[in-house]
Amino acid sequence: MLTSTPVRYQFVDCRWDIADGTRGRELYLAGHIPGASFLDVDADLSDLSVESAGRHPLPGAGRFALAAGRAGIGTGVFVVAYGNMGGAERLWWLLRHFGHEETAILAGGLATWLGPLRSGEETIEPARLQPHERRDDTIEAAELADRLGEEGLIVLDARQPARFRGEANSIDHPPGRIPGARNLPYTTPAELPADVLAAREIVVYCGSGVTACADLLALAGAGRPDARLYAGSYGDWSARGLPIEVGAAPTRSRR
Repeated sequence: MLTSTPVRYQFVDCRWDIADGTRGRELYLAGHIPGASFLDVDADLSDLSVESAGRHPLPGAGRFALAAGRAGIGTGVFVVAYGNMGGAERLWWLLRHFGHEETAILAGGLATWLGPLRSGEETIEPARLQPHERRDDTIEAAELADRLGEEGLIVLDARQPARFRGEANSIDHPPGRIPGARNLPYTTPAELPADVLAAREIVVYCGSGVTACADLLALAGAGRPDARLYAGSYGDWSARGLPIEVGAAPTRSRR
């Protein structure tokens, strides 16, 4: 819902590669929507200087406001984000987290864009974002660990099924999942079971808090904007030595 009349629209390219931190900007420079700015998942949509066991700690209000402003995001600006692997959804979530609701996602990413592309850098009109940070949309490891198994609480894992099952991979050390979690891969978030939507409380995590935002976007669109992000996600959970489980999860009805 718009909270003000937009003065202008700003496309933002949020493509990235979990294995190559320079790849996102390379893709942007090779070809992007004309006039689009670029925000890097590692440098702009996270704060890697924060001491955290998670791989993509959330940026603070001031840091994020500066990055957003450089990208042309501020009061009166309607943002249209596109990306891959949850990058655009991470920007959507952060903007909502800091009080900027005028945001949409280009469904399908750049592949669905029918217009021309432009290579090289862009001259972006700077803007000023006034952050108003929410306090009700995240959960920390300690609270989640204390509440696992609580009636009415559903924990969703947005990673791909093999990682959810705890099969060996190059990212999760050790592989596994949070006990009792259910798998809702970020690539298929439209498949929302009725019992999930009816849950008293929903928490979503992934490997590092990026792709989980795709599930959170889908949940918001299905009437559950109150779902919370465990930003540290499995990387933080496993590094803390908290309990994990592996193997196939029990089969549940998808009514």
